[in-house]
Amino acid sequence: MRHLAAWLLDTGPVLVLALIAGAGSFTHIRDTAAEHGQTGWMSWAIAVCIDLTCVMAARERQRDKKTGRLRRGLVSWPVLVLTGGIVLSLAANLAQAEPSLWGWITAATPAGAFLVAVSMLERRASEPRPQDVPQTSPVTVSASVPVPDRPELVPAAEPSAEDAPAPALLDYARRVADEHQTKHGRPITCDLLRARLGVSNQLASDLLAILHTA
Repeated sequence: MRHLAAWLLDTGPVLVLALIAGAGSFTHIRDTAAEHGQTGWMSWAIAVCIDLTCVMAARERQRDKKTGRLRRGLVSWPVLVLTGGIVLSLAANLAQAEPSLWGWITAATPAGAFLVAVSMLERRASEPRPQDVPQTSPVTVSASVPVPDRPELVPAAEPSAEDAPAPALLDYARRVADEHQTKHGRPITCDLLRARLGVSNQLASDLLAILHTA
């Protein structure tokens, strides 16, 4: 119950914004279709198709990121579909506007707010959850070997083939490190990697050592 309440407080406003803005954009698209000969249920179908196409394309972009199909510098098919849906939605909203600057701005507001809400929901859904990260057992240290007070200051030796991290965990650590490098312009630290992956300090050091050598 507490988790559900926290989720509602965090995501509820965005969902309400998406519903209200989607309804406004939907109405403009339906009215535009009806004015151009697509009357009856067809005008409703056209509005549903355009709005759901934007949602579907945004979800497909998120799926491509998770599966690694999204490549930098390339425009994927979901991006093209999303762009086309945005253009159609904005065109229908502007067609219903009063021919003035403020008329165009206010008419385009529902479509813009709907796309912003969808992008926020997509961004939140793309954040990795701790339970999605493969967990490995912590590395045990023999009692005869002294443990330093700050292990992160000790260079981590490259693990052997038997003790190497799981390939799935290594791939996920590489994606996290690349995202941090792109966003902040500097390599990720051992503490940040350990916090993002939810693994032990030793395992985080091993992962960083493998990534640096690679």
